[in-house]
Amino acid sequence: MIKRNLLVMGLAVLLSACGFQLRGTGTTELAIKELDLSARNAYGETVTQLRQVLESSGVKVYSGAPYKLMLTDEQENQRILSYAGAGRTGEYQINTVLNYEIRGAHNLPLLSDKLEVQKIFLHDGNNLVGSDQETATARKETRRELVQRMMLRLQQISPTQLDKLQQTAEARAKAEAAALEAAQKAEANTPRQSPVQLPQQ
Repeated sequence: MIKRNLLVMGLAVLLSACGFQLRGTGTTELAIKELDLSARNAYGETVTQLRQVLESSGVKVYSGAPYKLMLTDEQENQRILSYAGAGRTGEYQINTVLNYEIRGAHNLPLLSDKLEVQKIFLHDGNNLVGSDQETATARKETRRELVQRMMLRLQQISPTQLDKLQQTAEARAKAEAAALEAAQKAEANTPRQSPVQLPQQ
């Protein structure tokens, strides 16, 4: 028993030394300390939970921050995986996809990606109340995992990386504006063809 406890403690120390943390333990440290956060559904549970987790991790979330995290689209669908018994009990799967974008100064898009989470749960046709609770729990767990994955993504981003992406985005926008201006000048300098006049008879 003592040997097993020592082994578990040794593994825990080893894993923590490698930067590994068990889910739900420790704090999520982000290099980004200021962030604007918005979502298509401004009062949705996902954006509300994400704001709470960001603020509890030491991030100042406010409108007008240097960088803006936009939850552009969140879609959920549910499908039947299998039936059991008399066709009343079966496995269901909830699949949730969250698209997001990070924008910088002048509202220029810096990067965009998506997160996808799947949860499988049992649905019992003979126990509708219990099955509704299972569905609600699966949705809640899916949302919690989406928030955790978003925090992990944000952990991998530094202000230096965002600054470089900002410079690239500004250079691209400047080049596009110059190309548009050149095209407009070329069009303005192109002589208009006068209408064809038919000879008088």
